[in-house]
Amino acid sequence: MSQTRQADASSRWRAPLVFLVILVLFVLEGTTRNALFSGSWNTALGILNMGLISAVMALGVNMQWGYAGLFNAGVVGFIAIGGVAPVLISTKPVPGAWAAGGPGLILAFAIAIATIWAAMLAWKHLGQRWRGLAVAALLVVGFVLYRRFFDPAVTAIEANNSASAGNIGGLGLPVLLSWPVGALFAAIAAWAVGKVALGLRSDYLAIATLGIGEIISAVMRNEEWLARGVKNVSGIPRPVPYEVDLQADPSFVARAAEFGLDPTTASAIWVKLLYAGLFTVVLLLLILAAQLALNSPWGRMMRAIRDNETAAEAMGKNVTRRHLQIFVIGSAVIGLGGAMMITQDGLMSPGGYAPLRYTFLIWVMVIVGGSGNNWGAVLGAILIWFLWVKAEVWGPELMAGFTSLLPEGNLSQTLMERAPHMRFIAMGLVLLLVLRFAPRGLVPEK
Repeated sequence: MSQTRQADASSRWRAPLVFLVILVLFVLEGTTRNALFSGSWNTALGILNMGLISAVMALGVNMQWGYAGLFNAGVVGFIAIGGVAPVLISTKPVPGAWAAGGPGLILAFAIAIATIWAAMLAWKHLGQRWRGLAVAALLVVGFVLYRRFFDPAVTAIEANNSASAGNIGGLGLPVLLSWPVGALFAAIAAWAVGKVALGLRSDYLAIATLGIGEIISAVMRNEEWLARGVKNVSGIPRPVPYEVDLQADPSFVARAAEFGLDPTTASAIWVKLLYAGLFTVVLLLLILAAQLALNSPWGRMMRAIRDNETAAEAMGKNVTRRHLQIFVIGSAVIGLGGAMMITQDGLMSPGGYAPLRYTFLIWVMVIVGGSGNNWGAVLGAILIWFLWVKAEVWGPELMAGFTSLLPEGNLSQTLMERAPHMRFIAMGLVLLLVLRFAPRGLVPEK
């Protein structure tokens, strides 16, 4: 009993301790200028904002893995789907795009939905002898009809002002509206994936989601009508003022002078502070909802299914249905993070969705923070993102000190050239240390 109390007391102080470490690191980044820290609050706030967005994504992965034990290896795909929402919802309409191919796209998607629905009905209601043949025939006919309308519509859209547009454009609605829409896009995709993949064994589920994530990323890069592919979409609207507008405001310039800041630095810091406040509000609301759900009967049921599916199924729980439910909810949160990230960047770059950054690193955040613990996933995300960014700076400094002990030559030169990639080694080392000394994470689940 005494050991249990000591363990509970130790875990109770872990979250405040991790938070204190993160706070000290950001204060050093903002106030101390040396080889390790920039001494710039502008840089510190930039790292914090991306850390908050990463925390949203990590929270979604923690719901899937920490609540239900679902291994989603295609996180990057749901981030990319969420990132499409600001492009389709908030950017200005492209003149002539809808007239060129809009009706054809709508008809093609309607045919695709009708085909899938008809195939599902045929599989459900026809006899075993005929349903396979009927479903195959429906899918073939539906695919031919879909391509009959989809291909000409896409060709017409991509030919419309291809130098500066070539995509369908957006609706010009407020950018904050695109965040829940991004979550909805990811939830719909997760439902479609889950209906197929969640009946598989856990290792097969990981392989399936990994492949689906890569397929989604490839579609984003190649379907130029959607988000211009590798040509990128820039100028996505923002929910906060632009720096140039603040710099042209005499009252803002006067207030910046009172703090001893030039207008350029002050405007950058103010914009990042506004983003930080907005992201923090969203994150806190998500944590509140996640904690209430986790401590509810539904949350206890999900953890029971995670710990012993066979026993839960024997008690009358529909395990596959509950898995689908949490898979959709977690993916929606991941998609929300993807929409938030595109809004902050103001740029949609489909070629930048790398699995190493948007799947592996998010998983490291959850594992290091503590899977099954919402606060652990959030604190782990901010800490790991800080280390990920600073490792690119600390790596060359560390390597320079090491190579100074070696004779000049090809080895020293090669090591210095590879030093910026130290972040990969650093993340692997952090993960190994945590798994060795704190296998349940820095802030473990109670």
